[in-house]
Amino acid sequence: GQHLITAIAEQMFGFKTTSWELGRQRSVIELDTPSMTVEQIEALERSVNEKIRERVPVLVRELAADDPEIETVRSRGLPDDHVGPVRVVDIEGIDSNMCCGTHVSNLSDLQVIKLLGTEKGKKNKTNLVFLAGNRVLKSIEQSHSTEKALTSLLKNGPGEHIEAVKRLQSSVKVLQKNNLNLLRDIAVLIARDFKSKPAQSQLFVLHRKEGDSEFMNIIANEIGTEETLLFLTVGDEKEAGLFLLAGPVEAVESLGPRVAELLGGKGAGKRGRFQGKATKMSRRGEVQALLQEFISHQSPE
Repeated sequence: GQHLITAIAEQMFGFKTTSWELGRQRSVIELDTPSMTVEQIEALERSVNEKIRERVPVLVRELAADDPEIETVRSRGLPDDHVGPVRVVDIEGIDSNMCCGTHVSNLSDLQVIKLLGTEKGKKNKTNLVFLAGNRVLKSIEQSHSTEKALTSLLKNGPGEHIEAVKRLQSSVKVLQKNNLNLLRDIAVLIARDFKSKPAQSQLFVLHRKEGDSEFMNIIANEIGTEETLLFLTVGDEKEAGLFLLAGPVEAVESLGPRVAELLGGKGAGKRGRFQGKATKMSRRGEVQALLQEFISHQSPE
């Protein structure tokens, strides 16, 4: 399959093959061109499959290393230490290539070739991705299984899948925006509730599963951190999350790295705020005890 694609790509467009890779699921040919158009890919695919349908024979010859005909064979040249005959694989009327690999006896044995498209290769090169033979059938089976699953999930036919997903994406964006607005409102209400209490604590601790950095910073902004030390966290109790330590500058500078260490995370801060990611949210109680102890030592009593 690679021999055929390589030969036709060079004949049609002058794109030489510089290397190729036989992968577990798909194969890749590196072409000496910075890009390929969709039209070129489609034309190449049509041409290689026409040759398969024409049942072109594939022959193997062995030539002596000094045979002048070797000069007409496509290759990268023989290794310096080569001895013995040279094996040549001929696709009748299409390609003649030095090769020590396996081969079919007729192009029809390839069944079909599917070009999946291109990927950016090395400098000024393009990687052409392809499937051949049974791999094409396996790919169709996989795509059909995915199509059936989407039909069941989206409750419509394959032709409507794309529009259905677009509608879902649009709905999700609206819901996300509404959710963010609600989180902001909740943050403001939490802060106001704390400030409305007659005797405010020197330590404010809050954990919420749903939230983000903005949610925590809104609370810190509303409460004010000149006198109160705030320890806020968001995320799943058993998984990773985010934390914010806010308060008097000296206290935060001293406690921030220790809080991050206890939570198994990393963080950074400035001007009375230290925030970052945490991997051990379950240790929030230890952080709270640390902060409480710090405050008790700072208290005049």
